[in-house]
Amino acid sequence: MGFKLYVGNVSYHTKEDSLRDLFGNYGTVLSVHYAKDRETGRFRGFAFVEMAEQSEMQRAVQELDGKEFETRQLRVKEAEERQPRREWRQE
Repeated sequence: MGFKLYVGNVSYHTKEDSLRDLFGNYGTVLSVHYAKDRETGRFRGFAFVEMAEQSEMQRAVQELDGKEFETRQLRVKEAEERQPRREWRQE
């Protein structure tokens, strides 16, 4: 099990490998997940990075939150637990 980070304000031109390399400077990157629009498939400007160790995740947050990367100032924080989706029913 890894430790997930939310990475916001990512440039639309940033490639997954670039993020993997950036976070790799702080530890072992287990995965990078780009958030994409369901209808268009276009990148939405944020991603989730999973690190192997909690200490690596914390160091990445300290070093990268607010840092400029590929013309954008990144927002990096520990990812929050995903809330279950509520079913919408029309009555």
